Amino acid sequence: MKGQLTTVDLIISKDVKDYFLKKFIIKLSKIIGVKKPVSTTRKFIKGNLKKYTLIQTAPESTIVIHINLHEKRIFADIFSYKKFDAIKVKQLSQQFFNVNKAVVRTIIRE
Repeated sequence: MKGQLTTVDLIISKDVKDYFLKKFIIKLSKIIGVKKPVSTTRKFIKGNLKKYTLIQTAPESTIVIHINLHEKRIFADIFSYKKFDAIKVKQLSQQFFNVNKAVVRTIIRE
């Protein structure tokens, strides 16, 4: 395996705060085997859409989370050169954001 990409799509019921996302990233990093994330970039796009993007990088992985607060949607893209448990990613996402349904897709790159 050369890499794994797992995407998670959620519909949330409330706004997501910055400190809350940091906790999510730390827990998600443990699932995918990242010991210490290297950098985090956050970007607000103001206006009616109120979009928020968080990018977490480490030498062997990248986590990108797109949040559209106006539509109450979260899209997470998790890539790692190491195999990780996509079911655990789904469970964490559902529990953390208190949602019943998460659409998860995984691509294994060879």
